[in-house]
Amino acid sequence: MEKINISVVNVVGDIFCTEAADGQKVFELIDKALKENKAVNLSFVNVKMLTTAFLNTAVGQLYKDYSEERIKSSLTVEQLTPSGSVSLKRVVDTAKLYYKNPGAMEQSINEILGE
Repeated sequence: MEKINISVVNVVGDIFCTEAADGQKVFELIDKALKENKAVNLSFVNVKMLTTAFLNTAVGQLYKDYSEERIKSSLTVEQLTPSGSVSLKRVVDTAKLYYKNPGAMEQSINEILGE
């Protein structure tokens, strides 16, 4: 399987990866590669700040269209800081739960918020 490298800093144009809109740019590149049956190496080299909003959009929404097995076999991540790794794990765990049953997750959130 052909593998493409995606440099987050090059895509975002900044060392601060905090905006969901920037995460969407990364997501679109990953999604395109997966649709073309390519593997992706996602590089966080030189990233100085990373938010869950960015990660939710860049990686979390992959779980809407792709199985966990497909993502695990096709996506590798490198040069992520220890705190970034913790954030990514939290995002992935939440995304897997959410996309397994979005209605139930939304209902739980609404109940917690009293809506």
